[in-house]
Amino acid sequence: MFSLLTPYDTQIELASFVKKARKKKGYSCEAFSVKTGVPDSTIRRFEKTGEISLRQFLMIYAEVGKLTDIQQLTRPAESPKSLDEVINNA
Repeated sequence: MFSLLTPYDTQIELASFVKKARKKKGYSCEAFSVKTGVPDSTIRRFEKTGEISLRQFLMIYAEVGKLTDIQQLTRPAESPKSLDEVINNA
């Protein structure tokens, strides 16, 4: 499947989402660091560049989102088993 979306675009989008969510909750980078266990320098770098380890991203996301949302990515998509299912779910 062809997509114009790049991994870098997604990194930046995730970083922007986290920064907005952090600010919405009223956390400074330092306070967010205490809450998540991720060093504040790492949080600042992530928000600026999108670069972070997966484990640290998950620690941050646990505070601003739901880890179950990310866990759902590992589950196979439910594919329709018949044409009737496709029509009924349209």
